[in-house]
Amino acid sequence: MAPAPRPAYRLIPSQFPPIGLFDTVATAADLAAVMDLVGWTNDRLVAERIARLPQSEWVYGTPNASIVMAAFLHVAPGGMRFNSSDLGAWYASDDIRAAAAEVGHHLRREASARSIATMSRSYRTYTATLLGDYLDIRGQQTNYPDVYASDRYDASQRFGEELRASGGAGILYSSLRLRSGTNVAAFLPHHVTDIVQGDHFEIAVSARDRTITIRKLSL
Repeated sequence: MAPAPRPAYRLIPSQFPPIGLFDTVATAADLAAVMDLVGWTNDRLVAERIARLPQSEWVYGTPNASIVMAAFLHVAPGGMRFNSSDLGAWYASDDIRAAAAEVGHHLRREASARSIATMSRSYRTYTATLLGDYLDIRGQQTNYPDVYASDRYDASQRFGEELRASGGAGILYSSLRLRSGTNVAAFLPHHVTDIVQGDHFEIAVSARDRTITIRKLSL
């Protein structure tokens, strides 16, 4: 077990609003009412996911609370490396370069799936302090070959969801996209604290090669 990197860096597409309904309510009862009012619970998957989180893990009434909760409630189809589509996690990196490499990898996969030669997207940076101790499997690719598989998530999702079910805070693991990078998957929303919005970057990729171009934006 080991603490997460401090700070931990996360990149989120700039198109998503930085302020949302979780930032502005004071109680869990108010949050449930507001979610219903604005139609969040009309999305069956969102309603099911928040029901999987104990109310003690709902984050609200603080700046950037919506950014945290969105990571758990709005999940990529099929899930990510250590989470299924049932509930998300807060993924972050020890360095902005590692975060960009991870984002670039998924952007490249999207470009390939859409048969687009190149893609670019703007992202904003968030830093956070991740509380708790995390299962540390950094540098253990030989011991966990299926968990570190680069082309599938079935074994790693089972691994992550079993840890989540046992109450684990999350997982520290070596980046598959940047050799020197460390990533973390945090399973507890309340452990994501001291969130600060930072710079915006444009990340561009080619579907044919592994080149990632990163440009800091002046806003």
